[in-house]
Amino acid sequence: MNDHPQVETVQTHHEGGEHRGSLKEYLTGFALAAILTAIPFWLVMEHEFSRSSATVVTILAFAAVQMVVHMVYFLHMNTRSEGGWTLLALLFTLMLVVIALSGSLWVMYHLNENMMPAGMGDMHPMKDMHDMHDMHDMHGARDMP
Repeated sequence: MNDHPQVETVQTHHEGGEHRGSLKEYLTGFALAAILTAIPFWLVMEHEFSRSSATVVTILAFAAVQMVVHMVYFLHMNTRSEGGWTLLALLFTLMLVVIALSGSLWVMYHLNENMMPAGMGDMHPMKDMHDMHDMHDMHGARDMP
């Protein structure tokens, strides 16, 4: 007879019969999460992409895959748990997050474009410095007889 019933099997279950996960699943999830973290870090440190937009898209793709790994291996989300309601709630939450983020980015982009004073986009910092210096010289010349 075993004194520790929870050690009898590698996989344990909740009172409701839900699957908690095994040590192998947790180690697999940890290894995948570590790899999915190390690859984007390496891409940034080695400057593998010449364009920063390509780097950002790649990092976001790795982040999305890593979120799925965390949900499957650590949160044990699947279509079977709780009759599929956890997956449905996750999809609804993701839809709301996408709408909120894309709407916020759209608003900020258009505010930046439409609220910029006229001609600000054409000005160059060095040209502005020369213009200010010329205006200062003109004010000084006015004071002289």
